[in-house]
Amino acid sequence: MTSEPARVDTDWPALLHDNSRTGGLGIRAAKAPDHVRWHVRMGSSVRSAPVLRSGVLYVTSMAGNLHAIDVEKGRQVWQFQAADHIHSTPSLSGNKVLFGCDSGKVYAVNCDSGKPVWETAAAAEVWTSPVVRNGVVFFGGADARMYAVDVDTGRKRWTQELGGRVYSTAWVGDKHLYLGGGDGKVYCLDVSSGKTVWSTTTGNGIDSSPAVAGDMILIGSEDFFFYALDAETGAVRWKYETGLGISSSPAVWEDLAVVGSKDGFLYAFEVPGGRLRWKMQISDVVTAPPVIASGLICIQAGGTQAFDIATGSVAWRAGLGGAVQSAPVLTGDAIYVASNDGEVYALE
Repeated sequence: MTSEPARVDTDWPALLHDNSRTGGLGIRAAKAPDHVRWHVRMGSSVRSAPVLRSGVLYVTSMAGNLHAIDVEKGRQVWQFQAADHIHSTPSLSGNKVLFGCDSGKVYAVNCDSGKPVWETAAAAEVWTSPVVRNGVVFFGGADARMYAVDVDTGRKRWTQELGGRVYSTAWVGDKHLYLGGGDGKVYCLDVSSGKTVWSTTTGNGIDSSPAVAGDMILIGSEDFFFYALDAETGAVRWKYETGLGISSSPAVWEDLAVVGSKDGFLYAFEVPGGRLRWKMQISDVVTAPPVIASGLICIQAGGTQAFDIATGSVAWRAGLGGAVQSAPVLTGDAIYVASNDGEVYALE
């Protein structure tokens, strides 16, 4: 690459920006885009969210490819072919980009060259986004297991069998990790051993990825409810019923948690009490996670949209990027969007 690298503060290395699901901590602007700087055709549908570092956008596709795109030029730098379809949002750690695929393999690929560093495998598809903490990569699979592997070698540290397939990307802390299961349970596991510390049962399966706000775990369930659980015990602090199931993952900023529901509404809750600050109908179905920008909530649902964080009123809408399972990447200068039709856009 000959272009100048992007500023470090524009990096977006993981799902919803970071392992805490902050969606960017509300520090990035999300001004209404007025034109397309570039777009790149992937040749296959994109069901995951892009990630960004040092001027390179990493995008996976259903054709089983990981693409590295120079964001200044809108050109592909390299492409890596995986063994099967990819639903997993990549994560960046050191000089590696990590992701899973439908064959069950999880890959670590060199960010600069696109060459494989290592691979490991679950016994079924891996749709979750790998989460890296203290040199360990954590991911779940549709084989109803949670895995921990060494970030440098891919060697397995532990494997923990759960009660249902795992499509929920874990939230990982220093001692505990939290995730939802297809058996309808929210799990707290010990980071060092994988052993279950507690589990709390909801009324249906869970695809939503949890966020943490203070001492509470926030997560949606297909039983229509959004839950706030005590992080230490798993006790339900409060819950709120929406009109349909929730597979959207919450974003958290200060005292606000925002999540979408399949009833087509976006909900904003005050933490810790659970009071509904506002809700806004934005589409027929909402499954994508929201991203919190400076004063705005951005989400992909029937296009890319932004809403005022205080009131839920519409700030702007862009007709591009109707991906239902993806999330935009915000830099303050541009918005990067991947869509179900296989297009990746840079909007500014």
